[in-house]
Amino acid sequence: MVERARAAREASLDSLFVGDRHISGESYFQNSPMLGRLLAEWGDAPAGALYLLPLWHPVVVAEQVATLAAIARGRFILQCALGDGTEQFAGVGVDTRRRVPRFEEGLGIVRRLLAGETVSSDGEWSIERARIGMTPDEPIAVWVGGAVPAALDRAARLGDAWVAGPYAPPNALTGQVAVYREACGRHGRRPAVMAIRRDIHVGRDDADARRVADPVIAAGYRGLDPDVLIVGGPERVAEEFRRLSALGFTDVIIRHLADDQNEVLASFERLAAVRREVVED
Repeated sequence: MVERARAAREASLDSLFVGDRHISGESYFQNSPMLGRLLAEWGDAPAGALYLLPLWHPVVVAEQVATLAAIARGRFILQCALGDGTEQFAGVGVDTRRRVPRFEEGLGIVRRLLAGETVSSDGEWSIERARIGMTPDEPIAVWVGGAVPAALDRAARLGDAWVAGPYAPPNALTGQVAVYREACGRHGRRPAVMAIRRDIHVGRDDADARRVADPVIAAGYRGLDPDVLIVGGPERVAEEFRRLSALGFTDVIIRHLADDQNEVLASFERLAAVRREVVED
């Protein structure tokens, strides 16, 4: 992960994010300490972390985010989502039926704490006069993930940006964008960012990319539909990113699908050319 963060910086990518996952049964570096380490390899471009808010106490989230924002040299972005998976919720003793109220109330508490307020609550959390020890120098941008209409409405209502997940095939994105934009208009919001997660591999050319990616995809990579994966040489990947831009997406948050570290680092290096081509357009 350290090597990948360094490669992303050297490729002049625009942001650095880590995810959030619990009770996975696999090795998984937790977001706050891992991002703290990676920020030493980064720079002054934006960075952030995803927090599945229903699984976190909001005071802890606010303290972690404020600390990371103090470490980061650039702007800090809080990504958040409901989360899913019976094992995750059962493992931390949270009822999945309480996901939405815990998310909405938790986000409100986090924002108030980061703004320096003293917060008490007797709702989803019992909190009495909580106040965090440090607050960020500038407001924390909140990007909210979601795909179904209720989640898109929540992103428009509560978020500074929307993050589309990695699962939606291209033919579903047009509808999601339309629902989100309609919800933004209904709530009087005009977010400047629409981001989308995509799993990718950039090869020397299309054939080289398929050589690396096809065995991974054939093994059922993360249960994702192959149509949502972006695989090819720099020109093809740039073309796919331009299609996402034409739908209205301003940011593509990438995750590499290859297992081999050398292939991943080479893909990062080629992303520099992809970025130049897309930005120049």
